[in-house]
Amino acid sequence: MSGPPAEGTAPPGAAGEEEAARWVRGMFGRVARRYDFLNHLLSFNLDRRWRARTVRELRAALERPGARVLDLCCGTGDLLVTRGGLGIDFCHPMLLAARGKRPGAALVEADALALPLADRSFDVAATAFGFRNLANYEKALREIERVLKPGGVAAILEFSQPPSALFAALYRFYSRRILPAVGGALSGERGAYEYLPESVRKFPSADRLADMMREAGFVEVRFERLTGGIVALHLGTTACAAR
Repeated sequence: MSGPPAEGTAPPGAAGEEEAARWVRGMFGRVARRYDFLNHLLSFNLDRRWRARTVRELRAALERPGARVLDLCCGTGDLLVTRGGLGIDFCHPMLLAARGKRPGAALVEADALALPLADRSFDVAATAFGFRNLANYEKALREIERVLKPGGVAAILEFSQPPSALFAALYRFYSRRILPAVGGALSGERGAYEYLPESVRKFPSADRLADMMREAGFVEVRFERLTGGIVALHLGTTACAAR
């Protein structure tokens, strides 16, 4: 008897993990050229602050001698690639954009659900606004845990649901009415910006994601809500003794 379906992104019309991954890959490929511009515009440049906050929270781990750093679902390379890390993404046009911005950066085209990396090989693994788009969250967390060294640190920066009912209502209005109209007009891909609020609505709550990290083997799991809770930064470490 099969168990309950895995939690993961569910784009319109996609049946199963392979179709979901194919849809997401194609969607990001079509918006890659204007991705950075629209991120900054539609977030009122708050996305820069959220990423900077993530880097600050990871500072101690990043400053370990010889630290190896993984930027997962790296997109155009705005999080940790600039710190000498390895960037991985499964969308080729996104990696081309990253290459144009970060000449010489180490970039690999690969799926976050099946990382071509050795066990216990990284000190830090972080992802910004990519985790929500994966087809299987549990599998992705277990892959992240697998490649981190004992005592390694994982960071997931992702959109979330504001706890305040009033702020949540304002956020829903913006994300469902204004964001698709502006993002669609400027990118020519309205569907991508209609998918965004739906993917956030279906994404696990901040508390649930923290529980999923613990279930995947992370310890010292904590999260911080940013900008009224529209974004949450989750942090966790691997156990100090490799299992």
